[in-house]
Amino acid sequence: MTRSSMASAPARTAALVISRRRAIWGGALCAAGMATAGAAAADTWPSRPLRIIVPFPPGGGADGSARVLAEVMGPQLGQNVIVENRPGAGSAIGVTAAAQSRDGHTLLMGSNSMVINPALQPAIGYDVERDFDAVGMVSAQPLVLVVPASSSIQSLDGLLAEAKAKPGQLSTGNSGYGTLAHLTSELFAAQTGTTLTPVPYKGESALMPDLIGGLVSAGFLNLPSVIAHVRSGRLRALAVSSPQPVPDLPGVPTFRALNYPGLEVQGWAAMLAPKDTIAAEGLGRLERLLAAALASEPVQKRFAALGVMPTPLGRQATGQFLKDEAARYAAVIKARNIKVD
Repeated sequence: MTRSSMASAPARTAALVISRRRAIWGGALCAAGMATAGAAAADTWPSRPLRIIVPFPPGGGADGSARVLAEVMGPQLGQNVIVENRPGAGSAIGVTAAAQSRDGHTLLMGSNSMVINPALQPAIGYDVERDFDAVGMVSAQPLVLVVPASSSIQSLDGLLAEAKAKPGQLSTGNSGYGTLAHLTSELFAAQTGTTLTPVPYKGESALMPDLIGGLVSAGFLNLPSVIAHVRSGRLRALAVSSPQPVPDLPGVPTFRALNYPGLEVQGWAAMLAPKDTIAAEGLGRLERLLAAALASEPVQKRFAALGVMPTPLGRQATGQFLKDEAARYAAVIKARNIKVD
């Protein structure tokens, strides 16, 4: 090795060390820059208006809850929140549309049907746990077991006695095959040891005249649908499916009080986001704003006018609740051999 090459070796080594240090510092600065950019993106979310897909027509508990929350949460998020109704196929059209949205600014106001449908139609194309992140529970409303005012049945015991004396002759109207009302009637029959004939209608509005007129023996209906008819004396309420008595129906017992705790069933609404489309910071922000809105007096009053109860539940608890509900109704569907075409 020549003297010149020996002299240049330390210089080359020093240059290499400096180069490596520059690379390390450059990588660190780049990572810090990316982290700062990510934090800035989280801080600026949402960057444009959000939409809440409601998989039902306008009106009803889920739709009303979504509209109240859109109005309250929009200013706090700094963006307009638009409610978009996407009804059809027992909510499957709207739920599927939400699951497929990847714009990072779409939410879903889901309900019981979104966890029922996959058990009824395994090829439906979405899976709640796989395709959605829970934000939180929103509202709940009980079902009410009612009979026509002209019926001789005065109580739950009277209904059970007649159903057992006349197997299959009593009918229960519902708002459609595979709906919560239908599955509740199947659950009722299974837990009480009775045989009832379900009669599906295209919604509660179609069922109501036949129920009031006595063409069907009984029905499980949403609380807001029956209050006016019970108060006017056209329907008689036998029991409510909520954990606690309903102030609007004084004297009507809960199923739990009548020793049927397994019939605690409620129509619920929950806010969800398509899986992995909103960062954890954004989901956390939505969770906090939702909880604050549900705790506020103005929202509680407006929910009461809709006939629903604010039902605050955090992200993790809501995710577990959805899993439990899916398992519950899948078991009913399997045990009762319920199928749809």
